[in-house]
Amino acid sequence: MMKTVKCDMGQVAGDKIATATRQAQSCHASCVTRHLLAFTLIELLTVIAIIGVLAALILPVAGAVKKQSMIRTAQAEMAQLETAIDRYKSAYGFYPPDNPGNPLVNQLYFELLGTTNTDSTPTFQSLDDPTIKLTGGLSPSQLNNAISLNVNGFMNCSKSGSGEDAQTAQNFLPGLKLHQVVVYTNNSPTNTIPIKIIITSVGGPDRTYQPLNGLDLNPWRYNSSSPTNNPGSYELWVQLVIAGKTNLICNWNKQVQINSPLP
Repeated sequence: MMKTVKCDMGQVAGDKIATATRQAQSCHASCVTRHLLAFTLIELLTVIAIIGVLAALILPVAGAVKKQSMIRTAQAEMAQLETAIDRYKSAYGFYPPDNPGNPLVNQLYFELLGTTNTDSTPTFQSLDDPTIKLTGGLSPSQLNNAISLNVNGFMNCSKSGSGEDAQTAQNFLPGLKLHQVVVYTNNSPTNTIPIKIIITSVGGPDRTYQPLNGLDLNPWRYNSSSPTNNPGSYELWVQLVIAGKTNLICNWNKQVQINSPLP
């Protein structure tokens, strides 16, 4: 009986020692694991420095890619307008009239998409948007106030009651998207008659660049009456202000011109 008790006591002691050993081993392993998972201050600073270097390398590249994307979009829209103007020239034998003295606000939208003369006043109605109506003729008229005193009517125009031989207005720009045209009121508040002008879809794109009376609109400039940069043809251009620098997109030079003085 005594031997049995001693044996049991020895077994209990052995179990306690084994348990304590396992606990010590577990605690040591846990401490080592926590040490392995933790970051030292030097390691954290190293990671932050690497992230900063990567950001310094990536951000300028991303900005340059975005700039080129906007320039390519504007160039594609200019090519679309050039095609429409050439089609107009083929149909009428001359380029669409411009607004002398103010290339920013021009009648290119009406000439390329066409109008109809609804009465003898005359009253011009846009074929693309019947809600846009302008009385024309000699000054004063809505057309004079909305665009310019130098603009009294449109050449690409259908007249009501015309004979079969009369030439009807044509839409030379059927692919024009909604974000490429805007309703604009010129000479506000003395004039309240809206017109439509063709703009670039990329905007200024800098918000600080607002060529139309503080509005976030960037219209295509057009000059066919006195083209000095493109003699014998016409001038079509837009200025994109990106990171404080103007980028001239024009039809007389394939290269983007930086900080051109043109409006």
